[in-house]
Amino acid sequence: MRKLILISTLFLGLISSAQDIHFTIYNFTVEPQNVSTVFTLFDDYFSENKTEGVTVSLYENHFNDSGNNFSHAVVFAGSLDALGGMYSGGNNDTWNLFMARLNQHMKEGFSSASGRQISYHGDASGELRFQRYYLLDVDDMSKFESAHNTYAENNTPDGMTNAMGNISIGRGPDGANVWIISSYKDFKTALGGTYILRTEAEREANSKAWKERMENQGEVSLVRSGLRILLKSW
Repeated sequence: MRKLILISTLFLGLISSAQDIHFTIYNFTVEPQNVSTVFTLFDDYFSENKTEGVTVSLYENHFNDSGNNFSHAVVFAGSLDALGGMYSGGNNDTWNLFMARLNQHMKEGFSSASGRQISYHGDASGELRFQRYYLLDVDDMSKFESAHNTYAENNTPDGMTNAMGNISIGRGPDGANVWIISSYKDFKTALGGTYILRTEAEREANSKAWKERMENQGEVSLVRSGLRILLKSW
């Protein structure tokens, strides 16, 4: 596989038509001895060369199954206008030098995808670097979106956020077309999940709300899950 799919696709054009949040993600693997160097390369480049309106986030893929075992991911997020501007920016000497140096320390690319964020719940004022992610195969998106948002609006406890969206390009044969990301402030709450953030009464209420959600969301199956750690955003 080519060292980083990002190399050949980052500056291809996109059609811009809306202002809601869209994303592109590139998953790749770095050998342990090169992790620090790769982080420094990202930090040096995007601290000085970030596109206005686009957030760039570098993650470590910490807990994962054997079919999802890349080491890192970089996510570009913003409106279609902003992402379109980034992708149509064209090659330049600074970018080419960054990619040449990056490739020297990459082992291989893994996958790439794009989509958009559909909903977001919870208080994002704190730093929530520890993120549990779930990739789902959803049969009826309309039913799922309604059931998910009704549930999340009233059952997202303090100390976390819940984001949900789709995968529109780059779907694999496993059928994943929806993602959910629950973000937490530290490893303890990420490992314990929503259970340790709720009181006993809140757990009872959540159990009833979850049952109602399951009855209304249609056919949904879990494709995979994992935990990633945000290293830095620019």
